Amino acid sequence: MRFGTLDINEIAAAAPEIDGYGTEPLSLKNAQVLNVTSEISASGSDALLPPSMNPSIPPYVECTVMVFPESPWGPFSTGELRLVGRAGYRPRARTFKTYVDNPKAAAELARRWGFPVAPGKAQLHLRHERIVVEINDERGRRVLDAEMIDREGISGSDIQYIASMHLVRNRADGKLVLVQVDPDYVFTKVERGFSHFIYIDQEAWGTKGLIKLTNPIISTFAQCEVILPKIRFICDPNQNALLSTVRV
Repeated sequence: MRFGTLDINEIAAAAPEIDGYGTEPLSLKNAQVLNVTSEISASGSDALLPPSMNPSIPPYVECTVMVFPESPWGPFSTGELRLVGRAGYRPRARTFKTYVDNPKAAAELARRWGFPVAPGKAQLHLRHERIVVEINDERGRRVLDAEMIDREGISGSDIQYIASMHLVRNRADGKLVLVQVDPDYVFTKVERGFSHFIYIDQEAWGTKGLIKLTNPIISTFAQCEVILPKIRFICDPNQNALLSTVRV
């Protein structure tokens, strides 16, 4: 059985400090969510997953952009790149970075759910036949371009988003853990299309040049309510998630 080979010490210093595991769920209404996916080469990609996770076959990445017109901290957007693998038997994704354009929202996302936030801005441009994704860092430098093309309507029952695994340091004991973040979604409108990645700045995302795109996969776009969850599971990033996952 293959496991990730990422040296956790390489990214430990950047792990957000989480304020315990007792955060309550938060509902964010009228969101727009775009998910663009592509298979990548298996060559070297195991080094981007922690040892607790198993690589998927084939490996693939997801760019997810969420636009929230209202929240307790005001409007904000998030743009992230994730590598999908498995934690135990379940598909889960390691989040490389989450660009956020609202400092208050960014602080709360990191403190309560361990998002690896960075200042930046994610935008969705909705056009008749496609949806264009643009993610910029805080200096306005483009770090990712992608799009969903050939939009068509589908049912919300056809979508199942993959939960994220965030490396965090627990404030109470200083322990490094992976927390599972698995939002719920209430869909009002859903579309699918074909994925087209145009550009990924791998230095900006910290992927060490190991993301080599191969075959595009399906994209989805949703208008929905996003419910950020209560944290239910954590695991040791250096131990098999099947053996080290505990309920909190």
